[in-house]
Amino acid sequence: MITRERVLEILTEAGVLLEGHFKLTSGRHSNRYLQCAKIFRNTKYSEELCAALAEQFKDENVELVVGPALGAVQMAYEVSRSIGCENFFAEREDGKMTLRRGFAVNPGQRVLVVEDVVTTGGSVKEVIGLIKEQGGVVIGVGSIVDRSNGKADFGVPFKSVIAVDVDSWEPDDCPLCKAGAGEPIKPGSRKI
Repeated sequence: MITRERVLEILTEAGVLLEGHFKLTSGRHSNRYLQCAKIFRNTKYSEELCAALAEQFKDENVELVVGPALGAVQMAYEVSRSIGCENFFAEREDGKMTLRRGFAVNPGQRVLVVEDVVTTGGSVKEVIGLIKEQGGVVIGVGSIVDRSNGKADFGVPFKSVIAVDVDSWEPDDCPLCKAGAGEPIKPGSRKI
């Protein structure tokens, strides 16, 4: 089992934690952003973190790992490699999460949904809906970072490699905006 200290060491070494004024995918503002895409620049980080997540689902007979694009494309691959099953990703088309490229879930197939960072879980909930529409069985949700402050509820077990508390605010309540910090940076991928 990977230790919290080791996870923080990896996140620091990979340059994941950013400081500034950010607009999160959820629309909320924050003074910190976890750019987990940087984990996947180096396989020594992604392999270790994704294997630690896969370990948490080792007894669930996972048959397929699915993640939302863009943040979980490489992650779904790496987690599935550790588990020894297939993977693919869901992506947005006209603003709606969909399965394309011939990807399909078989009825009754046991699916693990993964996401690099969970704040509100909106993208994950969309992917869960797609899997259920196709008759798949979502056995759990896994993330590298849980920044939901314990609020994410997917109706299935949710496990993460690390939970990190990062303050976030509705735009009207953002102290950075009120202090004149300017427009927040949006490093996420929701509009892509």
